[in-house]
Amino acid sequence: MKETILLFNAPAREELLKIETALFPLHIRLRKIKKEDYCQPLGVLAGIKEIPPAESKYEGPELPGTMFVFCFLSDSRLNKVLAALRRCGAGPFPYKAILTPTNSTWTAPDCFDEIRREHEALHK
Repeated sequence: MKETILLFNAPAREELLKIETALFPLHIRLRKIKKEDYCQPLGVLAGIKEIPPAESKYEGPELPGTMFVFCFLSDSRLNKVLAALRRCGAGPFPYKAILTPTNSTWTAPDCFDEIRREHEALHK
């Protein structure tokens, strides 16, 4: 599978341009996910054919923050991406996840809620 970053609730244009510029030399695909697709399983959005897509469109609220889901990256590539995102001057972006067999069937709101709970528990 192609190295991909799923981006939910993309930041403002200036920050988004910084992110795209940081990722360009790494040749990693950045997919900006439309809010109407937030009910699709993360695996579907990443291109995993074995996961069935949802039939409905998302009609809920926007996520409360920008969320990145890193798909099909090795540890070394993930470290390079995270370093590039830190250096680019956009952010900080506390809501990040790696696509796993467990969360590949989750929706974006489900994943965001889990990351937020973990983030809050770590920073208490």
